[in-house]
Amino acid sequence: MQISDLENIISDKIFIKIEKWNLYLGDAGLARNLAIECISNLNKGSQEAAKLSLNTIKVKIGDGKEMIPLYDLVTSSQISDLAGILDCL
Repeated sequence: MQISDLENIISDKIFIKIEKWNLYLGDAGLARNLAIECISNLNKGSQEAAKLSLNTIKVKIGDGKEMIPLYDLVTSSQISDLAGILDCL
């Protein structure tokens, strides 16, 4: 699977959860970086690759003064969903 294929899947399936609002990573512009991180961490197993990759990607909040790991913005079910996607690679 190519990075762009994984990026497309992540874009449509994984989202940031803020209150009752879901912002899909494709719309947030974060899917490609996450796909690259996931592929580079895949040798650690899908669950660990998902967690490591989500922790590596930092999300700018507001005007960028604050940055939060993507891991803190997704639900535990989304982490499992991402690991499931990586299992299929």
